[in-house]
Amino acid sequence: MPTVSIAELTALAARALEKAGASPQMAQAAAEALVAADARGLASHGVSRVPMYCDHLRAGRVDGNAVASVLREKKAVCLVDAACGMAYEACAVAVREAIRRARDYGVAFAGVTNSHHFGAAALHLAPVAEAGMVGFAFGNSPSAIAPWGGRTPLFGTNPIAAIFPRAADPPLVIDLSLSTVARGRLLVAAQQGKSIPEGWALDREGRPTTDPAAGLEGSMTPVGGVKGAMLALMVELACTALTGAAMGFEADSFFVAEGNRPRIGQAFLVIDPDALAGRRVYLERVETLVARMLADEGVRLPGTRREALAENAQVSGIAVPDALYERIRTLAGA
Repeated sequence: MPTVSIAELTALAARALEKAGASPQMAQAAAEALVAADARGLASHGVSRVPMYCDHLRAGRVDGNAVASVLREKKAVCLVDAACGMAYEACAVAVREAIRRARDYGVAFAGVTNSHHFGAAALHLAPVAEAGMVGFAFGNSPSAIAPWGGRTPLFGTNPIAAIFPRAADPPLVIDLSLSTVARGRLLVAAQQGKSIPEGWALDREGRPTTDPAAGLEGSMTPVGGVKGAMLALMVELACTALTGAAMGFEADSFFVAEGNRPRIGQAFLVIDPDALAGRRVYLERVETLVARMLADEGVRLPGTRREALAENAQVSGIAVPDALYERIRTLAGA
């Protein structure tokens, strides 16, 4: 398994995406996000997605020349149109707009419509913490979870992420999908010819399976049972009813080359602590809770392990499975 520097892997992924039809800006934004996910140990949202993205570009499921823009706006709220391109540039526009509006109004909501897979949700929130604000991210995806009591997938795995800045330490970063595990982990297992633990997924007949391919054709189990299914419904509506984006059952699977343009949605909520109890009080309350958490031996703050991995990857590079590395090199014409 080769170990590749972040710079080399980013350049390789960007070349592959550009050769498949993405504009240089779109390819670079996507490559940086994918490699950032790999650096944090999130292989399911890393360069394992490059072949899928290339397939979508070539099949016309993604418009490689799309330019994201603000479609509608009203004071603290705006809607960004991804124009059926990749999600990363559109999400960056939405986050920038939300930060700017939160400075003026104390809180801001930015939705994204006509979008595509947006990778690791929490990575979009880094600029929010850098601005000293609290941020939340939500996204829907092609159907993977059935409504509670049903067998037909309607909701996506619908990730939720949050970021809370701290006074002098890295922010608290929380990121989770509403399936028992992210669906991308089934993709990675299928690529590597590995089985998955029972309890992660169901086949098309609603039976538990350890075959990742059968799980990709079937449905994911919601985290926390009925509570996870209800949260998935909440995110589905927040990302579609408010933005006009496609619902999960209206978007063809990401894991096939042919299909429709997903047109899914994302949403970002940004809050300025100065507009509420004030920054001093906010930071004091965060640190009080963190200190009490860490007083219990064995507690690990969310986000710390991911950032430690990212720091190590800056020095040591990222290990990429042989078959995937060769596939990306081929796509890049290397």
